Amino acid sequence: MMNRRALLAAAAALPALRALPAQAAWPDRPVRVIVPFAAGGNADTIARLLQPRLQEKLGQPVVVENRPGAGGSVGAQAVARAQPDGYTLLIGSNGPLSVNPVVQARLPYDAAKDFAPVGMAMQVPHCLVAQPSSAYRSVADVVAASRAQPDALGVGTAGVASATHLSLEAFIAASGAKLLHVPYRGGGAAVPDFLAGNIPLLFTEFSTALPLHRAGQARILAVAATARLSALPDVPTMSEQGVPGFTAGSYVGLLATGGSPAEAMRKLGAAMAEIVQEADFQARMTGMGGETAAGELATPAGFARYIAEDLERSRIAAQAAGIRAE
Repeated sequence: MMNRRALLAAAAALPALRALPAQAAWPDRPVRVIVPFAAGGNADTIARLLQPRLQEKLGQPVVVENRPGAGGSVGAQAVARAQPDGYTLLIGSNGPLSVNPVVQARLPYDAAKDFAPVGMAMQVPHCLVAQPSSAYRSVADVVAASRAQPDALGVGTAGVASATHLSLEAFIAASGAKLLHVPYRGGGAAVPDFLAGNIPLLFTEFSTALPLHRAGQARILAVAATARLSALPDVPTMSEQGVPGFTAGSYVGLLATGGSPAEAMRKLGAAMAEIVQEADFQARMTGMGGETAAGELATPAGFARYIAEDLERSRIAAQAAGIRAE
């Protein structure tokens, strides 16, 4: 009797089971990409380049939204606090991921835990730039001049505790130079003063210096990259210029909210891996003065490792410069 009753109950439940809707495959609605900076910069440009490519590969609309503020922390917080469903993504870079955790005491997110890296899109090496009319032809020239007159040779950066400032401090520690840091409100803000001859040197992103170098308005002395750049192969690396192993740069990549579904991460990771291999995408990155991410850097695990390593480099540089979180 009990077996018969159980069978009847199971049979009665079958229509209800059939009525349950199948779980929708990801993505089944638009995806939002948040850029934590104003329109026009590298991060925003890369977001606009990724948007149509991601849209095509994911089969859903992809909407780019700019949320600037607090050095990228406002936009990063929005992604960190979003539902972990893979539908809110971040265009991440040094500022919110590697610099702000070191210099902002009350950061409203945990850069190491609140994001799920998808893949890096581009790296932009930093470089040392001199006035074209100056006597500085090499890194050795700058180091020697700075040692002869400590703190008399000014170097412009994007600002106190910016990525280029931390790179400058790392360069000073590695080279033994005695340079004077001249901070500005953004990398672009330093350029007019440099062009006017008010500061003799810049430590900036290669993408900022490249058009100036090509126009004869600046002289790039060395790039902080592992190898010479295809956009300017005649310019040596820091290692070639007497600072062995010194590399520094900015990066831009794609991240999701921490805890996003495995299916979403798999599809996003596959899409990024394909995009960075496209010839036209690589050409755009080179044209911007950057290098397209390759190999492990374009994967979730490789990008996560790079962010962790860059965060540690930022901590070391900040300590060397006496920068404390505020």
